[in-house]
Amino acid sequence: MIKRVLVDMSLTVLHHGHIRLLKKASSLGHVTVALTSDVEIFKQKGFQPQLSFEHRKEIALAIRYVDDVIECKWLIEEGFLDLHNIDVLVHGHDNVNPIPPERLITFSRTEGISSTILKDTLYG
Repeated sequence: MIKRVLVDMSLTVLHHGHIRLLKKASSLGHVTVALTSDVEIFKQKGFQPQLSFEHRKEIALAIRYVDDVIECKWLIEEGFLDLHNIDVLVHGHDNVNPIPPERLITFSRTEGISSTILKDTLYG
């Protein structure tokens, strides 16, 4: 069993795809969420998150599949895994993080849902 698993996310809008990914990750071991900082979200997505990092962190920690939350930049690099004693990064199949294959586990994304879809539906 893998002991320490990292799942990176922004959680600007929490949805069932996030929960499913975290549930799968928890079957591998201790789950730490690498939560994108407010500054990085603005730089990458062009908007200020509705909820602050601290509030998004509180939500993440309330999810039963999450053991810890740490702040991160947009992309996760192998040095970040080493710094936090993480064995593997778990991500959806659209992963662009520069992580070696032996330290990366990808799962299919949940069909028909994403934070971008929800944001565009709500705010057009």
